[in-house]
Amino acid sequence: MNALPIIDIAPLYADDASAWPAVAEQIDRACRDWGFFYIVGHPISAERIDALLGAAKRFFALPAEEKLRIDITRTTHHRGYGAIATEQLDPSKPSDLKETFDMGFHMPADHPEVLAGKPLRGPNRHPDLPGWNELMEQHYADMQDLAKTLLRAMAMALDIEHAFFDARFHEPISVLRMIHYPPRHTATSAEQQGAGAHTDYGCVTLLYQDDAGGLQVRARNGEWIDAPPIAGSFVVNIGDMMARWSNDRYTSTPHRVISPLGVDRYSMPFFAEPHPDTLIDCLPNCSSADNPAKYRPVTSAEYLLSRFADTYAYRREEA
Repeated sequence: MNALPIIDIAPLYADDASAWPAVAEQIDRACRDWGFFYIVGHPISAERIDALLGAAKRFFALPAEEKLRIDITRTTHHRGYGAIATEQLDPSKPSDLKETFDMGFHMPADHPEVLAGKPLRGPNRHPDLPGWNELMEQHYADMQDLAKTLLRAMAMALDIEHAFFDARFHEPISVLRMIHYPPRHTATSAEQQGAGAHTDYGCVTLLYQDDAGGLQVRARNGEWIDAPPIAGSFVVNIGDMMARWSNDRYTSTPHRVISPLGVDRYSMPFFAEPHPDTLIDCLPNCSSADNPAKYRPVTSAEYLLSRFADTYAYRREEA
């Protein structure tokens, strides 16, 4: 009961679809009971992960002035570099002991949605490192495909139309993030954590974590349990938007990162989010006379922007 489920999703990529229901049932149970699970049997190669990890280490090792050329606080669409203590996920703790790089679905500056000032739309802001752009853009596309495969299994579990989520994740506002957690001894106080306790804001998160450890998940009984690295896996968790969409059938679970002792930690979460105009309204089959819809409809962009204002000081200043 104190270990997150591990689900082999290889059958979701097989020609024979007869194994889909069993995988969908495992995912459904994990989303209900934990809101967290590991996946193995996915198509993201170890070579890709090694390339990404090397790129992350090179980027975060750059001088601060180089990284700040793509300072995230100087954008309106939340792309680029976030310095240490830019985020405060747990308002009862000091700002987080981590630095970040965020990218999303690339839209050039002359795209009609960018020109119209649509939220969270715009060009990616990559560092000037050889091969970086191509590697990151390809990985973003591949992670989006992986997320959509998981969402199709969730659609099956929820007994809704197979392509329900596909249609809503066209030109998404998903985010690929690289994170560097410095060793714990660099904290400004004993209270400063790598990432304070929080729930994710969006739909589904797929996390690669290196072998340093530090991720913890809060079980239903309130106990914090370790979610240790498992080679070849991603940790998947439900975010608040999907909990809202499913009328709390699926659980958005608090988690945190305790910075490791004596080593640097690197992780790469992919936050799968739908098109910004997608209406997050109670899904079919997730409400009834005895369980009415709990939340008002809201667009995905509206919801995410409201949550960003709680976490990022520069977003509060903009608001």
